[in-house]
Amino acid sequence: MLDRDGFRPNVGIILLNHKNQVFWGKRIRTHSWQFPQGGIKHGENPEQAMYRELHEEVGLRPEHVRIVARTRDWLRYEVPEHYIRRDARGHYKGQKQIWFLLQLVGRDSDMNLRATDHPEFDAWRWNDYWVPLDAVIEFKRGVYQMALTELARYLPRLPHHHNRYLRSGLRPHAREEPHTPPATPAVDNQEPGEG
Repeated sequence: MLDRDGFRPNVGIILLNHKNQVFWGKRIRTHSWQFPQGGIKHGENPEQAMYRELHEEVGLRPEHVRIVARTRDWLRYEVPEHYIRRDARGHYKGQKQIWFLLQLVGRDSDMNLRATDHPEFDAWRWNDYWVPLDAVIEFKRGVYQMALTELARYLPRLPHHHNRYLRSGLRPHAREEPHTPPATPAVDNQEPGEG
């Protein structure tokens, strides 16, 4: 199913864990890494295709994730001619993709790269959000950069654990009673050079 410009509708998936790290999959029998992605079948909308691809490639179901955001418009990349099957040359130009940012609400153990008979990945890892694009096949790098940039503003805020003792330069005493307030440091109200 190609559009009139020769681009196949497709979805891309950026899957986050609770640390805002992204799922990074190694394509089967290659040394290239990528996000899950796949074509939109006739009769599917992008969200339906995303859930199908998520299960086929990563083994996750809708209850394992939460949609955080998606790209506003299609992002396109052209595929170099030597990667295109001979019978598709002249018609097929590349992919146009809607990218989804998902939050994993399940566990790492819910993932299954062998959920179908045709796995896409043979290994995976969590990676920093700004993945090393040199590990991505060259003709997809621009789309990855656009998708990561557009969706970065929707990254969930990570909780910051402030420790009042460390913030004020004090450490708690190991034997301190639960109801005993921590010692307050002496405050010197004089400006440097006074007194």
